[in-house]
Amino acid sequence: MREISSEEIRERLRRENPWWQAPAQLPEPFSKWQPRGYMSHVFALVETVSVQRAVVLMGPRRVGKTVLIHHIIGELMKKGICHSRICYVTIDNPIYNGLTLIEIIHHYCEVSGAKPDEERLFLFFDEIQYMRNWESQLKALVDDYPEVRFMVSGSAAAALRLKSQESGAGRFTEFMLPPLTFYEYLDLSGQAQLVQVRDGDDIQIDAHTEDIDILNTEFIKYINFGGYPEAVLSPEIQADPGRFIKSDIIDKVLLRDLPSLYGVSDIQELNYLFTTLAFNSGDEVSLEGLSKRSGVAKNTIKRYIEYLEAAFLIKTVHRIDRSARRFRRANFFKVYLTNPSIRCALFSPVNGTDKAIGSLVETAVFSQWFHSDQNLHYARWQSGEVDIVNLGRSQEPYWAVEVKWSDHYASHPERLKSLLSFCRATNLRDVKVTTKSVYRRQEISGITLEFEPAAIYCYKVGMNAIRWRQAPLSEQ
Repeated sequence: MREISSEEIRERLRRENPWWQAPAQLPEPFSKWQPRGYMSHVFALVETVSVQRAVVLMGPRRVGKTVLIHHIIGELMKKGICHSRICYVTIDNPIYNGLTLIEIIHHYCEVSGAKPDEERLFLFFDEIQYMRNWESQLKALVDDYPEVRFMVSGSAAAALRLKSQESGAGRFTEFMLPPLTFYEYLDLSGQAQLVQVRDGDDIQIDAHTEDIDILNTEFIKYINFGGYPEAVLSPEIQADPGRFIKSDIIDKVLLRDLPSLYGVSDIQELNYLFTTLAFNSGDEVSLEGLSKRSGVAKNTIKRYIEYLEAAFLIKTVHRIDRSARRFRRANFFKVYLTNPSIRCALFSPVNGTDKAIGSLVETAVFSQWFHSDQNLHYARWQSGEVDIVNLGRSQEPYWAVEVKWSDHYASHPERLKSLLSFCRATNLRDVKVTTKSVYRRQEISGITLEFEPAAIYCYKVGMNAIRWRQAPLSEQ
């Protein structure tokens, strides 16, 4: 049986690193695509030499991890780093099966003449989760080659994070790249002028629009296909987002990634659970109810939900009561898609009056927060519910948001009985309520309600997350 030769491996490395040949530049389409808003944050982690750590870039499929890596490579070359001292490797390519990271590095050194024990090198390993024991290998490389800056990426976020924290404590710095925020969507689609921004206080920005109808049109487009950079830039994908998102993203995760990483044997069960949760994004569910509906054991459903979270397809949000106390037994919880366009791809796009639009707006609002470290919950009790509550370390609520796709409550704030009841029980004095198009600030019973269009709220959350995110150099 013929084995893959060293020369075949090295030829693959040459193909993956075309900048080794003159002229030293990024290939298309990477050189034409606009960098994501998180570019400067991630580049700072890669470039930093004062801390000896590898960067672990995590995130779901198709959010732009590979493109971001190539933009970092382009920036390194602009800053004068010799092109042959930069190496990019796609680990899931079959040609690297059975190789260790150090063996790949040896092949790279043979091709380029690089000396990792003597000079500054930048090595990028994409889709690292497909290499066995990558975390222990990477930790050893960080220790053995202090002059080399390593960056790895992968699409199985929770699996990567678990191994990173178990084996890479003090050696890895993690960065989660989320699906596109609404702020990034407008920027990439050339519609940034729809929102005018001015600085607010030290940590916030203020934003407004002159034409909320046009902005809401873009917001609906974002809900339908706006979570993925390629979809934003491609009219063909926008015409048929289901084919791209379902075939290129969802099916690959459900049929390839999760079975290979976790040994899932019944893919039909996993797919049924996922489509059920996707259709009901934002609804409260329980393991008991899902088990009765599907006929699958509760422990199996619990594992499947963990796997889907690991693939960054869904996010579970836990429940608190009217006084912001957690329940001893988490029997009920909500499940949100990390990106509302997943639901539209599985079923059908929506418009502003579709009966599912309320849940999808709520999903869109939550998706702006998912990559942050905010401690988000929802409050629910026998007679009421509040959509988003951010809890502090001592379990007191910092803030709350009620998500509406309607202007009705801005004219009738007294009908927000659940929200007002929660505020009184927890001593919250300022809360946010999203609307479809109305801005208004109103006080009722000593509680200030700030009404703001959902599209503007999403824009502000996404922009603030990028502007004020701090690189976690000292936290790992």
